[in-house]
Amino acid sequence: MSLAESWQRAEVGGPKKALLITKPAVVVTMIKKAKRPILIVGSGVLDKVAKDKALIDLIIQLAQKGKVPVVATAHIVGDFLKRNFKPTTSMPSVDIVNRLVDGKWPGLDGKGQYDLALFIGLPYYMEWILLNALKHFAQSIKTVSLDKTYQPNASWSFSNLTVEDWIQNLEEIIDKLGAE
Repeated sequence: MSLAESWQRAEVGGPKKALLITKPAVVVTMIKKAKRPILIVGSGVLDKVAKDKALIDLIIQLAQKGKVPVVATAHIVGDFLKRNFKPTTSMPSVDIVNRLVDGKWPGLDGKGQYDLALFIGLPYYMEWILLNALKHFAQSIKTVSLDKTYQPNASWSFSNLTVEDWIQNLEEIIDKLGAE
């Protein structure tokens, strides 16, 4: 499998596919340039990525350093709260994407639509469909998949990475977001 192929082989992303994130600095630049970024987080962030580290801890650091509002999906809001981090809101992933598609939605804080949506931790097949909806019906929103598998329906995505390379990339994003 090439690095820029869908992880789910039977799926075809169409003629417009995600650009590869070859350097974590690309994500840092997008977050810093975005006027209204948002981070949609699924239950996959509860997975351990090392003996002493859960992915959710990295996501909290990314959100705090990048000053990105977090939408906790599924049942994970309690896991954020256990770590003394309060997500902006909690709602099903389909609901937040439906709101992002609505160009008249004022946003979670009433200040307008988001221009950058970052996704991590959702089941692959679900993220595929959600990103596909945004690709076709909310073309003004750039989307980034921060998962370790290539998501062709995003605007930007990592290639298919090993866990070690993926974590290294996320840590580099966090470090660079913290540097002003």
